[in-house]
This record gives sequence, C-alpha cells and structure tokens, in this order.
Amino acid sequence: MASSLVQHPLPIRGPSIWDTFTHKYPEKVKDGQNGDVAVDSYHRYKEDVAIVKDMNLDAYRFSISWSRILPKGKLSGGINQEGIDYYNNLINELIANGLQPLVTIFHWDLPQALEDEYGGFLSPLIVKDFQDYAELCFKEFGDRVKHWITLNEPWSFSENGYAKGHMAPGRCSAWLNRTCVGGDSAIEPYLVTHHQLLAHAAAVQVYKTKYQESQNGLIGITLIVTWSVPTSDNKFDQKAAERAIDFMYGWFMDPLTNGEYPQSMRSLVRSRLPKFTKAQSKQLIGSYDFIGLNYYSAGYVTDAPLLSNARPTYQTDSLVEMSFMRDGKPIGVNVASNWLYVYPRGLRDLLLYTKEKYNNPLIYITENGINEYDDPQLSLEESLMDIYRVDYYYRHLYYLKSAIEAGVNVKAYFAWSLLDNFEWHSGYTVRFGMNFIDYKNGLKRYPKISALWFKEFLTPEARDYGVAIE
Repeated sequence: MASSLVQHPLPIRGPSIWDTFTHKYPEKVKDGQNGDVAVDSYHRYKEDVAIVKDMNLDAYRFSISWSRILPKGKLSGGINQEGIDYYNNLINELIANGLQPLVTIFHWDLPQALEDEYGGFLSPLIVKDFQDYAELCFKEFGDRVKHWITLNEPWSFSENGYAKGHMAPGRCSAWLNRTCVGGDSAIEPYLVTHHQLLAHAAAVQVYKTKYQESQNGLIGITLIVTWSVPTSDNKFDQKAAERAIDFMYGWFMDPLTNGEYPQSMRSLVRSRLPKFTKAQSKQLIGSYDFIGLNYYSAGYVTDAPLLSNARPTYQTDSLVEMSFMRDGKPIGVNVASNWLYVYPRGLRDLLLYTKEKYNNPLIYITENGINEYDDPQLSLEESLMDIYRVDYYYRHLYYLKSAIEAGVNVKAYFAWSLLDNFEWHSGYTVRFGMNFIDYKNGLKRYPKISALWFKEFLTPEARDYGVAIE
C-alpha cells in the first residue's frame, strides 16, 4: 500500500478528484493503492533532476497540480505559496542543470472543490476557472518556462472518466458498469470534451495576448492516438478506421484546425454532440503553436453497423469494433497493459496522417513507452534487465526518423517515463520507468538497461535530434 511509504509530512494541497477516487472507491484501483506518496518526487526533485542530467537529456516534462497552487480550485479560494515555491524550485533546478522544462497545466487531477461545486468539466463554468489557473501559471513561471501544454490527453479524461468510469471521477452509465458514480456515457463524454476544448482555447488566448510576446514561449495541447489499422481492404473497414481516428483524434484536431467536430461525429452523434458558436470556433482555430502527440499502440478496426441498434454511448457511437487480434494473430507484442500492443509503424503512419490532414503542424512526441508487470519475485538485477524496452524505443525512433525524412515537422521526442510511477487505475502493478523504483526499500532509484542505453545514445551529437524524456 502506498500509504505505508510515507516518510515526510504530506505537503499542503487541496484534494483532487483522484484523491477522492482512490480513497473513497479503493476497489477501482488495483490492490486498493493510491498516489498519496507515489515515488515522492516532491521531496526528491533534486535527485530526480540529477538522474535526468546524468542520462544526457536536455529537457524534462512535468505537470503542475492545480490543487497544489489553488487548493479550492479558484483564485478567490486563495493561492498556496508553498505550492508556488515548490514549482519555482523545481524549474530553477532544471534550468541550473541546463534542462528545459516542458510544463503541462492539467493532467486529470481536477480540484475536488470544483467537482463538488458545479461538476467540474461537466459545466461551462470550468472554462473561466481554468483560464484563471493557467494565467497564474504563466505569471509565476512563464519567465523561465518556454513550452506549455494546456491539457494532457483530454480524450483519456473524457473516455475513462465519463464513458467507462475506470478513472476519476468514475462516471458512466450504470448499465455499463455498476461501480460508476452516476453519469451518462451517451452525453457526458461529449460535454466534458467540449468544455476541455473551450478551456484550452481560453488559456491559449490569454497566453498569446498577454504573455507570449514578453515571455517568448510556445503553447500547445497533447493528444493521444491509438492508431487504427483496417481489418481488411474492403471500403467498409477502411471507412471504419477513419471513423475510429475521428472519434479519438479528430474529436480534438478538427475543432483546433477548422472550428468544428468531424463530419462523421456530427452525423452519428447528432443532437448529443454540442455545437460551437461562431465566436468559439474562431477562438479554437489555430489555438496552438505545437501539437503534442502521445503514441503507444495500435489496433485492428472493423466496421460494425449493428452497433447502431445498441444503447447510445460514446463507445458504440462510432460504429466500429477494435481488436488487437486478426486471424488469431496479435498486431504486436503485448507486455503488461491490455491496451498496449507494440506497433512501431503506427507512429510513422500517425505522423504522416497528421501532416496531410492537419497542415503539417509543429509536433512534439510527448509520450512514447512500454510497461512491464511489477513482479516481486524478481531480483533487483533481473528487474533492471528491460532489453525489450530498448527494442521498443529503437524501433519507434526508427519510424520517427522515417517520418521526419518524409517532411513531418517533429522537433522533440519525450519517452515515457523517467521513473516507475503510480499508473492511475493500475496503481503500482505495472512499471513504465527507465529507472526502477524500489517500493519496499525507501523508494530508491536504480537505472534499468534502457536508462543506460539512452545515456549512451544521447551523446552531444545526438541532441540535435531533440530526444528527451518525461
């Protein structure tokens, strides 16, 4: 249990929806674990920055916890100076070591106070509160932070938090999951995405009108894509693959590019899909300097017209079925998580698709990685032998290079992740890190073979390729 690892008094922070999710509904997280301490980077940030530096990296991506600097979620609820001080110290430590900070403003940990007051991202009231929070970040840290991400994987927040109910705040239709904390999977994911997009656009507008010129930084958004491969060559499966991408990627990229949702979504979801006003569309179009892309896996997609008779829900609205198997064979090797099958070519295909459909934007690969099961039976030496992770990165970097040679405008690559960590509803049962965390012995850090490989790979000459880590 994570709570048994407490070595310091917990820092002052308002509760987030993830605190509520893990403590009030421990059955939703494997082994009933929580992130109260996690890997304790709060107190060990200097040690962790030293690890980044030792690996020959030149940038570090981290997230700011909304409730750490605004415990009540709003400016009117007071600013927590201890939280401001912590992030200032972290940023200063990175810069002192020659490392660039890439900062994510929202990574799913909404202050519980806003969830209680008006339902969080279910309400349009969230837009102004997010804008205020983002502006506070720009004011306090923007003199040193030159790369901002408004939202990390808004699709994951909408889908897992409001369609499946697997993650905080755990909402979905009761007939889908009896453990859901209320909700409607046919409506709420679309509302939440709508308000996330509007919140993103509001924050970007504030940055561009009040801070960008003087602070000389860039701002963007990070999206996740599970690449869709048609199960067959027939036109129905081909169209199904396009719809699957629309319902995951186009759901965000189309509004950011042309101010409205994809035609496939407008046709299939109809009255349940919110609409943008003309002013909102104008604010959304081009509201980014770069697009962050998180890529892990791909799946086979089949046309599923029979789903039109199913109960309406975000998960059936696209009329597709996704599988990781075709003719009894997997699309790639599966290591731990049931959603992650290794398909390196998908990274190149996604990048080329983005180049052609969305006007070749500036792209940062903000996450790419693979996990393994936490196996307490392994010796420490065995736990550090992650040869398969080296292979994963090598193959994905090969296809990334191929995409760049084809004209895709990629300028950075961040591997997920620096350390093993609390992996949301999987708790500590899987490990994504290139550095092993010994949860049983004081959270000591040990480099895995992949960390040593990256250190060797990232010679000063290789830095020109912008390879980095989160």
